[in-house]
Amino acid sequence: MTAIKSTVLADVQRGEQGLEDELRDSVRSEVATLRRVSDSESEVVAKSLGTMLDRVAGSSLQEIDRLVSELQSIRDLLETEGERVQRELADYAHLSQSSLQSTKIIAESLAHWKNVAEQRRV
Repeated sequence: MTAIKSTVLADVQRGEQGLEDELRDSVRSEVATLRRVSDSESEVVAKSLGTMLDRVAGSSLQEIDRLVSELQSIRDLLETEGERVQRELADYAHLSQSSLQSTKIIAESLAHWKNVAEQRRV
């Protein structure tokens, strides 16, 4: 369980770092392009900025979708494991109860045989 948690956390952190790096590089290249553009080309700048925002938003949404999918997979795994643990506990309780009943029967039998042995001595 801890290993799964650490693996997911590491994946999320790697994904965040990759997304941040990609976003930073994209913004730097777009800003460098925009600095070279004159005021007369403001429409082109607006379109370029819109395109950059679409690209950044698209990659962010893809990353979010991927993370949601991973979290759903982990949730399914945890539910399955929870059900398995509940079954194991129920089996253990049944085994424990059976063991207790068997021990009582054996103790009663030994007490009976002890009484029989004592009566024969007398």
